[in-house]
Amino acid sequence: MTNFDKILEVAQKRQGQSQPLKLQDSTVLLEQIKDREQDTRPSNPKHVESLAESIAVLGLIEPLVIDNKFRLLAGGHRLAAIRLLKEQQAEKYLHQFPDNRIPIRMLPFDVEEDPDLALQVEIAENEQRRDYTPNEVKVIAERLRTAGFLDVKGRPKKGQKPLMPALAVVIGKNLRTVQRYLEPNQSNDQEKSTTAVVLLKQASTKLKQWQKIEPKTPQEKALAKHLPELLNLIEDVLGNEK
Repeated sequence: MTNFDKILEVAQKRQGQSQPLKLQDSTVLLEQIKDREQDTRPSNPKHVESLAESIAVLGLIEPLVIDNKFRLLAGGHRLAAIRLLKEQQAEKYLHQFPDNRIPIRMLPFDVEEDPDLALQVEIAENEQRRDYTPNEVKVIAERLRTAGFLDVKGRPKKGQKPLMPALAVVIGKNLRTVQRYLEPNQSNDQEKSTTAVVLLKQASTKLKQWQKIEPKTPQEKALAKHLPELLNLIEDVLGNEK
């Protein structure tokens, strides 16, 4: 069960509905999407600019998440980048978003009625960002190069579009990790590393769920005693992969 599945279960119980709530994937007009009243992360202008450039080439990889009143729940930087793209590069904007319609995921609740649930959505959306394989990263890099992004060393000259920062924004990794992904002859090792990260994330989630259960047997009590240390080690490993 994904984080979004769990959130939908909570929303279902809080709204007293007997039928399971479903995540609705659709498109809406850009002007219909309303900003959040409070944002947990301040907007980073450079991040927005890089994201706008990548969206112009690749489109919107991760849809925006909104509530049933069209209020933004997750994707503040993406929304700002889309607006910037429309303002500065209207032709590319319309190429990626025909008829001015933006891909969204609509969750069936009202953020004003349940702000705590809205925060859970934002956190879950950030946690479930996909891990790209090295081969996928290389394909994205080639598409960006074809669109005029350059492998620039040092500070880019005026008018140059550096590849690495744009790629880091797209895949949600730091520059060092992106560089490792693009190194020749590293695909197999990185594929294994990516798989290991996914498995560790799954293990961490399951262990945290088990941690809430009262241990009964001596073996379970022994495991419960050492579980916090184990979870910390897993978090350290995952932190180094970001």
